[in-house]
Amino acid sequence: QVQLVESGGGLVQPGGSLRLSCAASGFTFNRYAMNWYRQAPGKERELVASITNTGWSTNYADSVKGRFTISRDNAKNTVYLQMNSLKPEDTALYFCAAAEILMGAARYWGQGTQVTVSS
Repeated sequence: QVQLVESGGGLVQPGGSLRLSCAASGFTFNRYAMNWYRQAPGKERELVASITNTGWSTNYADSVKGRFTISRDNAKNTVYLQMNSLKPEDTALYFCAAAEILMGAARYWGQGTQVTVSS
């Protein structure tokens, strides 16, 4: 059974940091690129960051470039999203997903973890 379980969300003040984790099981993790998406109430889902199966290449949305870093540990079947200099507009439900290629359509989805940036 495929599972993607996100963790690490929470409430943080503007300018703060959070590190999201996504633990994968039930599929061959190191064969898939991994994506982080987010969706805020009333807004469309946004692809925030993507990393290849090897971790050698990454891609970021302009809205998070320079502030967020995606990484993965294939030995632990886990992908991470380090989020720094958080802004109120980063508030959203964050999802991880597995895709065939970098920035490709997601094949497997997690349930999401809430990130709220507020003072």
